Amino acid sequence: MAKVIEGLYYSESHEYVRVEGNFGYIGITDYAQHALGNIVYVDMPDVDDEVEAGEDFGAVESVKAASDLISPVSGTVVEVNEALEDTPELVNQDAFENWIIKVELSDAAELEDLMNAEAYAAFCEK
Repeated sequence: MAKVIEGLYYSESHEYVRVEGNFGYIGITDYAQHALGNIVYVDMPDVDDEVEAGEDFGAVESVKAASDLISPVSGTVVEVNEALEDTPELVNQDAFENWIIKVELSDAAELEDLMNAEAYAAFCEK
């Protein structure tokens, strides 16, 4: 079973958000990285780009597939995880430690539309 962490918010497209203050760290879940296999490239937006909940903000490519990254929340990109540019496989090693982008949240109420850990674990079992 894929690892699910309490206290994070999860989307049906297998992204998570870890909220710290007014910022959200967005990445793909452990379930998603297992499904993709060995990740070879992470396409990320630029700092100061706007992301919208439900819209693509990049992609993850593995040896067997490419998958769009769908932002679970709206906001402004304040940081990208530059380590992933040279070592995208870090996402396979620990998807929750190796977030993809950090955004300043523009509407914290959007978090209410996401799943908690328990609901996401049940969703993944379907």
